[in-house]
Amino acid sequence: MTTTAVVTGGASGIGLAISERLRADGHRVATLDLNPSGEAHSYKADVTDRDQIDAALAEVRANLGPVAILVNAAGMDGFKRFTEIGFDRWQRVIDVNLNGVFHCVQAVLPDMLEAGWGRIVNISSSSAQSGQQYMAHYVAAKAAVNGLTKALALEFGPAGITVNAVPPGFIDTPMLRRAEERELLGGTVEDHIRRTPVRRVGRPEDIAAACAFLVSEEAGYITGQILGVNGGRNT
Repeated sequence: MTTTAVVTGGASGIGLAISERLRADGHRVATLDLNPSGEAHSYKADVTDRDQIDAALAEVRANLGPVAILVNAAGMDGFKRFTEIGFDRWQRVIDVNLNGVFHCVQAVLPDMLEAGWGRIVNISSSSAQSGQQYMAHYVAAKAAVNGLTKALALEFGPAGITVNAVPPGFIDTPMLRRAEERELLGGTVEDHIRRTPVRRVGRPEDIAAACAFLVSEEAGYITGQILGVNGGRNT
């Protein structure tokens, strides 16, 4: 089934891989990002700003039609001792990672409710399952995304809309490599590979594959689930 999909944070990293996979699967894909890629249907929007989201989605609807699929992949990390996190920084990380999901889901739901069909996938984080030192604000936001996912699944399942979350594990992205350079990972990427049951680092394409399944017609009986893609690091 060919539908219109919106991927936030779709211009780089995991979001880009998801966008490319959904496009390859035949969906009409639009991306929302602070730094749009320049490709067709790539729109500039800050997910913490509802007016920007609404404006971008108005263009998406005009060019591609109603939104049937939403993947919330926009995110912002943070590394700092809890006692050194200022409230402004705490609030910004919460705004991007949690409130951005709130805004985007609310903005696309009317399309899905009218169609009686929709797929929402929220990219959370395995740190919400295991915890992670020096990332209290990020972990708190992503854990809340998992809870929000379950609540929305119960509320909108009767309307034909599924809502699931994919918490990535150790994924090889520019964000991960920057953390490695700053010695914030508790070892190198190679060290973590040796501690991962499948003995490799994850790829953005691994997350994209999970999303491609969850937005498919075949996944219509799967909702409210937290599908970890982490090579066995969290079970």
